[in-house]
Amino acid sequence: MRGPREELPNDPDRPASSRGSTRPPPLTPAVLGLVGLGGMAGTAARYATSLVVPERHGWPLATLAVNLVGAFVLGLLLEALARGGEDGPGAAVRRRARLVVGTGFCGAFTTYSALAVDLDLLLRGGEAGTAVACATTTVVVGFLLCCSGIWLGARRPGPAAAG
Repeated sequence: MRGPREELPNDPDRPASSRGSTRPPPLTPAVLGLVGLGGMAGTAARYATSLVVPERHGWPLATLAVNLVGAFVLGLLLEALARGGEDGPGAAVRRRARLVVGTGFCGAFTTYSALAVDLDLLLRGGEAGTAVACATTTVVVGFLLCCSGIWLGARRPGPAAAG
């Protein structure tokens, strides 16, 4: 089995003593609670979005909106948190923010399973062009928004530049 790739950063959610190990970080009640808390908020936000954003011309705009917003937020969040460093002041807060907002909120807010159902319904309804356009828009614009979030997060000064 290959070891961790050197060009990739260490996972900041792992304790320093286990970095480089192939074992996953421990699932403690606190970690599960943080992810669950964020997940509840993300699910509620996705549901609220589905109530206020109507389908238009066959496009499932609510699903598109949550996936695009989620891609941007996740790119911004993870880059901004990574800029804070893995250890030192605020590391525990950054780990908790990543669990609550990244894994919990964004994981529950975005919905590729609903996208798959929406695309299936469009295909079954004879709307292959709309299905392809919706899938392509979700992936391409989602990627660009994630990159934009990363770019914006990278503009946040790290601990060395801030001091």
